[in-house]
Amino acid sequence: MIRFYNARVLTLKDGEDILENAEVVVDGSKIAYVGKTRENVESAEYERQIDLNGNLVMPGFKNAHTHSAMTFGRSLSDDMPLRDWLYNKIFPLEALLDGDDIYKLSKVAFLEYLTSGITACFDMYYFPENMAKAAVDTGFRTVMCGAVNDFKESVSLLEEYYNRYNNYDELVSYRLGFHAEYTTDLAIMADISKLAEKYEAPVFMHSSETMSETQECIHKYNKTPTELFDSLGLFNYGGGAFHSVWVDDNDLEIYKKHGVYAVINTCSNCKLASGVAPVEQMMKKGINIALGTDGPSSNNGLDMFREMYLTCVLQKIKNKNAASADANRILEYATTGSAKCMGLDDCDCIEAGKKADLIVIDLKRPSMQPIQNITKNLVYSGSKDCVSLTMVNGRILYENGDFPTLDIEKIYSDADKVVKRISQEI
Repeated sequence: MIRFYNARVLTLKDGEDILENAEVVVDGSKIAYVGKTRENVESAEYERQIDLNGNLVMPGFKNAHTHSAMTFGRSLSDDMPLRDWLYNKIFPLEALLDGDDIYKLSKVAFLEYLTSGITACFDMYYFPENMAKAAVDTGFRTVMCGAVNDFKESVSLLEEYYNRYNNYDELVSYRLGFHAEYTTDLAIMADISKLAEKYEAPVFMHSSETMSETQECIHKYNKTPTELFDSLGLFNYGGGAFHSVWVDDNDLEIYKKHGVYAVINTCSNCKLASGVAPVEQMMKKGINIALGTDGPSSNNGLDMFREMYLTCVLQKIKNKNAASADANRILEYATTGSAKCMGLDDCDCIEAGKKADLIVIDLKRPSMQPIQNITKNLVYSGSKDCVSLTMVNGRILYENGDFPTLDIEKIYSDADKVVKRISQEI
């Protein structure tokens, strides 16, 4: 067992109240105790006792949309509009990747997630066997999402993956999904809807990311992407729409009716000039919201602090109202909201019986001082620099700048070789 004591604890179980002089005990992969720091504790039963000296324990962030293996494209094709970036740069390079490449490239992203206090990712990519193996070998929690489109994978493979990777390992799970309306034939989407009906399962996809995507869908089907998906029954069991930038009132009513998550990717949408999602409007309507980084080829960072900050402040500009997008709500979306979107209901808060996916925030960092409002500090002045420890499934994977269980030099070297190879072949 591992004991964190003399801590502040933000459980996020019932809001933003913080327990003072508290402790959290981890037994195996689960949290065994949360409460006041106890005196005269028998030390023999603990593998480690960590005196946090007033620092903060909180749930890890959950990255609700990413493409981890796209580390191959970080800073390789920047300053381009989405369609040019995707079709002229990314797709040709992706065609050169194999499963072993995905295994190696994903590990680089996992390292970065850990430094940002991210304890799980919702990953849409190919070669799921290699992605799942990378997750298990590194100890990082990964929810994979189907990426079916007209030129990769199929509905039959999607069903095979759904059954296989929901019974693979406690660190791995799988959700039905496809790439996007503009890359996926109507018949394929209809077949995925049948699959969702069969398993009573939610479906996830990129949606309404750019104005042109939405306008072209209306021109083609006389429906927005959201309306099209609804008409096909894709949202009958919920799900999520990655990006959700160019959505109208009717789209949001569909989200609300079916409990669809708007998965916001502010940094990527800004960098690709896709637009700013109407998060404040979604909040007022009671829409389910989660936060993600998108992939390292389009963001280019995998930093949940940056996502939270930009999501907050851009809503204030968009709505010409400094009260828009209260930071505490955005913090909840990056943690509990994203966890629920990803189906990680056992990882959403600090509570006995929940999975021990937690982080420690160093409140002694200058950006976290003075301690007047810790949760607002996390969003408005916090950074990856404040994360001193990241634990996934009861294992400490990152602590004070080190990765005690991982060979980071090998991870970097392996990924570098992949990037050099595909760069030469294109």
